[in-house]
Amino acid sequence: MVEKKKEAKRGSFKIWLFVFLVLCLFFQWILNYHLKTHLEGTILESLLPGLGIFAAAFMLSWAAELAQLDIPQTLALTLLALIAVLPEYAVDVYFAWMAGKDPSYIAYATANMTGSNRLLIGLGWPTVVLVYWLKTRRKGIELEPSHRIETSSLLYATIYSFIIPLKGTLSLVDFFFFIAIFIHYIYRASHAEMIEPELAGPAEMIATWPRTLRRIITISLFLLSGYVIYIAAEPFAEGLLHTGRRFGVEEFILVQWLAPLASESPEFIVAVIFAARALTGSSFGTLLSSKVNQWTLLIGMLPLVFSISYGAIRPMPLDARQTEEIFLTSAQSLFAVAILSNMHFSWREALILLILFSMQLIFPSSSVRWAFGILYVVLAVGIFAFSGSKRQGFMTLIKHPFKGS
Repeated sequence: MVEKKKEAKRGSFKIWLFVFLVLCLFFQWILNYHLKTHLEGTILESLLPGLGIFAAAFMLSWAAELAQLDIPQTLALTLLALIAVLPEYAVDVYFAWMAGKDPSYIAYATANMTGSNRLLIGLGWPTVVLVYWLKTRRKGIELEPSHRIETSSLLYATIYSFIIPLKGTLSLVDFFFFIAIFIHYIYRASHAEMIEPELAGPAEMIATWPRTLRRIITISLFLLSGYVIYIAAEPFAEGLLHTGRRFGVEEFILVQWLAPLASESPEFIVAVIFAARALTGSSFGTLLSSKVNQWTLLIGMLPLVFSISYGAIRPMPLDARQTEEIFLTSAQSLFAVAILSNMHFSWREALILLILFSMQLIFPSSSVRWAFGILYVVLAVGIFAFSGSKRQGFMTLIKHPFKGS
C-alpha cells in the first residue's frame, strides 16, 4: 500500500512537471510577442514561435480529450481541427483579400490552399501510420464507424471540386456548395455517438476534478492554445520563409509548401501525440477532420473574400498553373477516399500516398502534375473495380449523408 502511494505521488509529480514545462514553452512566446522582442535574422526567429506552437499543440490535445467527456469525439476533433488550422485560414484569407486588389496574389492563395491539402494527405496521414506502427507494430489503422461522417463529407466535396478546373474559376456558387457540405458535416458530427475517451497524463488528472472546474479548464485550453497558435503562426512561417529566400528557393514553392508546413504544424503535432499513445481514433480523426475543414470551409471562403475585397460579385479567375494544382489536389483526395472507403488504412496504402506525394516534389512540371492527377484517378477507379470491400464501402459513403442522425 505504501509503495502504491509513493508510485502515485511520483506519477503525479511527473505530470505536474510536464505541465509546468509545457506552460513555460507556451508563455515564453506570449511574453516575447507582447514585449516585441527583436528576433529577426537570428535562429530564434522561428525557434521561439515554433516552441510556442509545439506547447499549444499539447494543450489542444488535452482539451480535445477532456471535451470528449461532454460531447461526441467527432465534434471534439472538429473543434480541435478548426482551432489548429487557424494559421492556414489566416494566411489564405489574407492572400484572397489581397487578390481582390492585386491579381498577382491569386496564385499565392491557390498555391497555399492546394499545398496544405496535399501535405495533409501525402505527408500527415502516412506519418500517423508510421508512428502508430512504431508504437504497436501493427501494420494498419482501423477507422472508427464515426469517421464515415468525415470521409463521406470529403467524398462529396472532392467530387464537386473536379468542376473547378473545368470552369477555370472559384465563384460564389462554389462557396455556397462547399459551405453547405461543411454545415451538414458539423450537424452530423454534433449528433455522433458518444465514445468514452482513453485519458492519460494531464487530461486524466484534470478529468477527476469537479465538473464545472474541468469544463472551465477545457474551454480555457481551447481558447489559450488557439490564441498562441494565431500569434505564433506568422512569425514562425516568416522565419522559415526568410530562411528559404536566403537559400534562393522560388517564392511560389515557399508559399505552396514551406508556409503550409509551418501553419499545418499544430495539427501534425497533435496527431503524432495521439498516435504515439496508440489513440488512432483521435490521431487520424484529427487530420481527417482537418482535411474536411480545408477542402470545404477554406476553399469555399476564397471566392467570398475575393469578391468582398474586389468590391463586387466576381469569380476568382484561375490560370493554367492553378487549374493543374486544383485538379491534382482533387485527384489525390479521390484516391485517398478510395483508400479509406472500407474504414481500413494499411501501411502499404500509406507508403503509396507518401511516394506519390514525394515524387511530385522531385518533378515539379506541368506535364508531371497532369500525369500524377490522372494516375490518382486511375488508381481510385482501379480500387473500386478490383476490391469488393472498398466498392461496398464506397456505396456506404455515398448513402451516409442521407441516413438519419
